Amino acid sequence: MRYLGAGSETLKESSEAPALRREAEQLLARAEAAAAPKTLCRVFPLAADAATGTYSLLGADGAPVLTLSGTLAHTMLEGCHKAALLLATLGLPFDSMLRTQQARGMAQAALLDACGSVLVEEACDRAEAALREECPGLYLTDRFSPGYGDLPLTLQPQLLRALDATRLAGVYLTDTCLMNPSKTVTAIVGLSTAPRQARIRGCAHCALRDTCNLRKDGKRCDSL
Repeated sequence: MRYLGAGSETLKESSEAPALRREAEQLLARAEAAAAPKTLCRVFPLAADAATGTYSLLGADGAPVLTLSGTLAHTMLEGCHKAALLLATLGLPFDSMLRTQQARGMAQAALLDACGSVLVEEACDRAEAALREECPGLYLTDRFSPGYGDLPLTLQPQLLRALDATRLAGVYLTDTCLMNPSKTVTAIVGLSTAPRQARIRGCAHCALRDTCNLRKDGKRCDSL
């Protein structure tokens, strides 16, 4: 419900909140049945270039498959010797279901869209959990993605190529670097032999921290 802003006390106390929650739960069950989730994960050696301030994920031939620069990349990857690329998608069946719902009514479509966001984030969490199991003794950074902070969306083509995402997961890009199916998430995770201090989750790093209804109620979305 937090994807709809329904974590705030105002909405919780609304007479419409119970019905909205029931409807969301029903749509979530339908979305789970319709979705065809896929996840991809691949770990690459990471090379830092102090002269240029860049971090390159290296392919099997030692050539860069993805090069990152900027404040966010430095914050997250400094001290890491490897980096993983993750992808999670709900597939085209969910998009088809969403389009059908949009034709019937935008209110339920908004609920369904929020359900899709929940499901794709859960898929990302599962992929990250599997990565942790595959990398014992290593410490993981938080996930971060193109389009977040100063990391541009224009990195998406290289990221998808590095994962062979079109062939393996049916994910492709529009001319504006938006992904199809629509409920698809890509992310980068740094791996290090030492505990990582840099984090981007939480209120201090959220762009909505000054206007968030949950914060006004003394709550956090990651605790709901």
